[in-house]
Amino acid sequence: MTPRKSTEVRRAEIADAALHIVATRGIAALSTQALADAVGLTTGALFKHFASREAILIGLAERVVELLAATYPDSTLPPLERLTKLAAARLSLVADSAGVLTLVMSEQLALALPNDAACLLRDAVGDTRRFAARAILDGQTDGSIRADVPADGLALLFLGAVQITALTRRTGAAPGADHALTTLHLLIQPTKPQESL
Repeated sequence: MTPRKSTEVRRAEIADAALHIVATRGIAALSTQALADAVGLTTGALFKHFASREAILIGLAERVVELLAATYPDSTLPPLERLTKLAAARLSLVADSAGVLTLVMSEQLALALPNDAACLLRDAVGDTRRFAARAILDGQTDGSIRADVPADGLALLFLGAVQITALTRRTGAAPGADHALTTLHLLIQPTKPQESL
């Protein structure tokens, strides 16, 4: 007989299944029956783990925040390495779980979520921006990242490039992650002074 899964494990499975449904079929397809079918439970059993559909959506946002948090590299690494590892981990995450990208980037989806869930996702995006800006500021201080553009501006450029790379990779229209990371390095590395003729 298979041992019963813990509530924690089952909640993560349910949230992952919800992410998959949202990514592949849209939030309108995220019914309790579709979700129960996806994880092999009855709808009654589903509600043993989440009290309501709203709780499921909040659990979904919490799972996305958990997945995003797991992609942060050690903040003591050199700044460029931090940024490279963050970008690579985020690209890997959205390649494995397209629902993460869908939830983080969709305005319409954010409007369909309960306020608590939307706030969790907004905060996660802000945390990512602050992490990238801190790494860039550290790099500007140690000379490994160009200092002629404000750190917040470079962070937005950097994260936007990661997001568009992830989005276009989903459609098969983008070059590989290595190409994107190399280009990002070129954009943020310090500029070399012009030699006089």
